[in-house]
Amino acid sequence: MLIFLPPSEGKTAPRDEHAAPLDLTFMALPEVEEQRRAAVDALIRISRQDDAQQVLKVGARVMEEVEQNRRLWEAPAAPAHEVYTGVLFDALDASALPAAASARAAEQVLVFSGLFGATSFADRIPAYRLSMGVDLSPADGQGPGKLGGYWRRALAEPLRRRVGDQLVLDCRSAGYAAAFRPEPDQTLVVNSFTERAGERKVVTHFAKHARGVLTGMALRAEQEPRTVDDVAQLAAARWEVEVRPATGRTPHQLDLIEQG
Repeated sequence: MLIFLPPSEGKTAPRDEHAAPLDLTFMALPEVEEQRRAAVDALIRISRQDDAQQVLKVGARVMEEVEQNRRLWEAPAAPAHEVYTGVLFDALDASALPAAASARAAEQVLVFSGLFGATSFADRIPAYRLSMGVDLSPADGQGPGKLGGYWRRALAEPLRRRVGDQLVLDCRSAGYAAAFRPEPDQTLVVNSFTERAGERKVVTHFAKHARGVLTGMALRAEQEPRTVDDVAQLAAARWEVEVRPATGRTPHQLDLIEQG
């Protein structure tokens, strides 16, 4: 089984300021190294422009992070699971994974990214600021352009081969899910609801937390889950669970229900 995660919006810079910088040659999915290089170069150029805040669609309070984009090739790098922080990754608690679970995570988890397309859990990356919804088109028109379509084209064949006949546990948000969609009958999309007095609501914070917890459970499981039923049975130890089978182009849905 593979697990697809979104990145966090905010990033934590590596603690070791003298750590080695980004090296694309050692990342998962080496087939897209050229596209990654183009995206990094374009982000550096755009982050130096006067209109960087508008192009990157960020608020004034994170412009310091945009300024850090200017030195992506020199900035220290660390494993992706340390750089990505926030509700989902806090709930996953990668630093507390046992050795066997960490090894499984390095093989099974892919984190989708506006800058790198998708990285493994262990790929070394710098902190950066960029979302999948950005258009990295420079004035000369030679840049990546709209990142959703850019990565959809670049990742299609490498990820098709990577997925093979495995089940994909898809914990991504919609913007990142659009970069690559496995076959519906091989995909289990994770949804989270709070229920009170029979009424269900989606609360983004709780949904991110639930996906992080479930990912941690899957990685720590004594027996690796491989099927929809395996994942549902695992989740049932923590939530009320409903499974909606795949139909047509719609993947399997795993609904995690928390009573409010």
